[in-house]
Amino acid sequence: MSNDLILSIKNTLAKVGVDDETRAVAGKGGGGGGNKRISIKGGVFRKYVGGKEVAAVEDRHMNVVFVKMAPDPSRTFYTGAYKEGEKISPACWSSNSKSPDPEVKNPQSASCETCQWSVKGSGQGGSGTACRMSWRTAVVLPGDPSGDVMQLVLPATSAFAKEDAGKWGFRPYCQYLANNNISAKHVVTKMQFDTKSPVPKVMFSPVSAIDDAVLPIIEAQSKSQAAENAVKLNVYQSDEGEAPAIPEPTLRKSDKAESVPSEDVSEVIKKWSKKK
Repeated sequence: MSNDLILSIKNTLAKVGVDDETRAVAGKGGGGGGNKRISIKGGVFRKYVGGKEVAAVEDRHMNVVFVKMAPDPSRTFYTGAYKEGEKISPACWSSNSKSPDPEVKNPQSASCETCQWSVKGSGQGGSGTACRMSWRTAVVLPGDPSGDVMQLVLPATSAFAKEDAGKWGFRPYCQYLANNNISAKHVVTKMQFDTKSPVPKVMFSPVSAIDDAVLPIIEAQSKSQAAENAVKLNVYQSDEGEAPAIPEPTLRKSDKAESVPSEDVSEVIKKWSKKK
């Protein structure tokens, strides 16, 4: 990543500075689902409305604007065996990845840090952790900033990945922006799949500063109920037992090398292919 780009964005947004949400995600202090969301299932960007897939983008990358972000990652722990299509509740969960939420009937531990299920190797097959960590965000498309606010939930692999050739995992990306006095919601962000990863994993990089005329729209979207819902951990709760762990989907294999051509954001919107 050229320093010239981040310096250009930094200078453009010098009067705005960095907000509390970006600082919180970056670990520098600060503050603190919607029914429309973007999923990275199967290594494809998919749009869901009311739980049904309505569109998909076949490109390995797309641009978004983060209008709101949870200040902390969340955790969910399931038990038993996964069954496709079964609606189940987690055995334990945490909105801040520090301690179980008050609604949890049988907390697995008083602290997420000391819980046996958050230890690496406790996951299925002895890999990863049985208690899954993720980060909840709300995004809009740069070409339609006043349009749908969509939830984007990032698994740990996408949330904490280290910088690689000018691309970052979500938290390191926010740290990078905060270090340059830039708010994530004031930047057009490119998210693209890491084709070397065996599971769907996205990385992030800045594209450009948001136009001044669009800033008020982004601010309004960040305060919308849809954005609030998107970053809040909501779990299905049932009196009939606990939920199983959901396995990570497998990333599609491709014989072609990753290519990330630059294009107008409006072209990205056109590539939502409608489902029949």
